[in-house]
Amino acid sequence: MNKSSFDTDVLIIGAGVIGLSIAREIAKKGLDVIIAEKNRFAGTETSSRNSEVIHAGIYYPKDSLKTKFCIEGNKKLYDYCEKYKIPFNRCGKLIVATSDEEINKLFKIKKNIDEIGLVDISLLSKKEIHNLEPELRCSGALFSPSSGILDSHSFIQSLLTELQDLNCTVAFNSKVEKVIHSNDSLITEVNGNNEKINIRSKCLINCAGLSSQSVAKKIIGLSSDLIPKQYFAKGTYFTSSKKAPFTHLIYPIPENHGLGIHFTLDLSGRSKFGPDLEWIDKEDYSTDLKKRKIFYDQIKKFWVNIEENKLVPDYAGIRPKISGPNDQSADFIIQFPEKNNIRGLVNLFGIESPGLTASLAIGYEIGSRIDEVL
Repeated sequence: MNKSSFDTDVLIIGAGVIGLSIAREIAKKGLDVIIAEKNRFAGTETSSRNSEVIHAGIYYPKDSLKTKFCIEGNKKLYDYCEKYKIPFNRCGKLIVATSDEEINKLFKIKKNIDEIGLVDISLLSKKEIHNLEPELRCSGALFSPSSGILDSHSFIQSLLTELQDLNCTVAFNSKVEKVIHSNDSLITEVNGNNEKINIRSKCLINCAGLSSQSVAKKIIGLSSDLIPKQYFAKGTYFTSSKKAPFTHLIYPIPENHGLGIHFTLDLSGRSKFGPDLEWIDKEDYSTDLKKRKIFYDQIKKFWVNIEENKLVPDYAGIRPKISGPNDQSADFIIQFPEKNNIRGLVNLFGIESPGLTASLAIGYEIGSRIDEVL
């Protein structure tokens, strides 16, 4: 087996939207950046297997990283889409209570919105709801005009094109085997196409998504106490051959650890419903037609005329959670050297929803702090 070595300023593990966004900010500063990605293509896991929604930052605690980066990322993402001609639709979102019992939960969400300071989200009257969506069945709704959708694949491709222009190297089929750190550098052993490669870097950023914990465990000397337990939350999506009558995103009241089976549309107008929530032990992207009845029952709460036999499985994604089914939902974790006690090391864990919306803001945050990490 051949063996070669490379030196770089920054090595990033993971070519999802988080890794690409971080690399973009750092490379713009003139630093040399290499991204190592275990898969054949960029963004093939969590980054592209989601609802493709641009979130407003409604659901998360006021002082959380999820709220901070979601709100900042919302504006950055729309600006990016406009600048680089990424297809998007600022269609707005309705969060709906489908029973009188859920109205109080809607008021709690509104209270959190007010505490955060989001001023454009409003409770709608029945008449206002009917004017927006005549076929929507609900007892009440919140309207978020800054929520929308984008083409995540075009976004990923645009980031890759930018990185190419910035002379950033993206190494696909490259799996981390071991990381050793010294006083002034980290040496990462990567296995790529039957070739062992040692990459010496001043900074290592682990944003490997579903593999972040696995990569962290290969960093010699990193305390296991700093590696949170990992949970895989699988979400399946269905589509309907019957055209849905909605032009806005329709979300139910959130459930524990998920936002419920919601309606989104892609940029061609095709309906998507999901995701559900299934706790699994390993990566599995299979879909199951047997879930159709569950989806039908949930969708029928807000769309009375849905037809069960028109629902078909579409795709599945996995959220890299750091809180389990009986825990409160956890915030993003971004560990800088002051926390992990390893010079040049940054670990990111639990970057799930709203990670796509937050990606450019997370990239900006880490890029703005890179001098203190190096």
